[in-house]
Amino acid sequence: MIIADNLCKQFERTVLAEDKKGRRKTGKKTGKKESFYAVDHISFRVEQGEILGILGPNGAGKTTLLRMLGSLMEPTEGSVSIENKSGEVLTDPVDLKKSIGYLSGNTKLYHRMSTREMLYMLAEIYGIEKAEAEKRIKEISDVLDMESFLDNRIEKLSTGQTQRASIARCLIHDPDIYIFDEPTLGLDIISADAIVNFMKSQKQRGKTVLYSTHYLEEAQFMCDRILMIYQGKIVREGSPKEILEQCHTDNLRDAFHQVMEEVEKA
Repeated sequence: MIIADNLCKQFERTVLAEDKKGRRKTGKKTGKKESFYAVDHISFRVEQGEILGILGPNGAGKTTLLRMLGSLMEPTEGSVSIENKSGEVLTDPVDLKKSIGYLSGNTKLYHRMSTREMLYMLAEIYGIEKAEAEKRIKEISDVLDMESFLDNRIEKLSTGQTQRASIARCLIHDPDIYIFDEPTLGLDIISADAIVNFMKSQKQRGKTVLYSTHYLEEAQFMCDRILMIYQGKIVREGSPKEILEQCHTDNLRDAFHQVMEEVEKA
């Protein structure tokens, strides 16, 4: 379980001054610093065995939120609590890392290794015995349909194969929580379906899954609950069915556009 309590992250940005004609000036001395919240005092919880979708336009704060939830970024204010299956709050940094599988678009793999070699290396880092590592690699390969390229060098893989290899990296230590930032972005239908089916299978195993996506049909099909975020704030929360009923529509894409228009006018 993950509990976010009054979570926020503040950054600074440079705002360029304008001349009398409204044109942006350039140069180091023409801008001024201003603070802003990428995530603005958000509170929610994600239960064991739940898939939570994080939706929002570019710049809404989704990635910053996921990084804080994944213990990769310190919040400016508020807190993130992660509980294990026994309900105990994890405080040890090593235990926290072991409990989370985090996938980001910025994740880099070892291009000169094969996926199998990379997974063996990561298993060793996590202290997994060789026999158990072999078993897990076989299971992961079957779930993500990787057998045909498991021993190819990563630099030779297609975009979809590389993404599956990256997800496999998150699975080797069998974490209780998966945090995926746009895991199906740019993938073909077969690769995207393999990843969606994987996330659904992990829910059946009692895992907690958080993920952001721009593919609203995918979110409507898969999520138990959805958070819509705009300018760092939660602007709508509920199950897909609840959100569709509130917006009087039958698809999440129309509901999303309706909510965004409402908050922009407010």
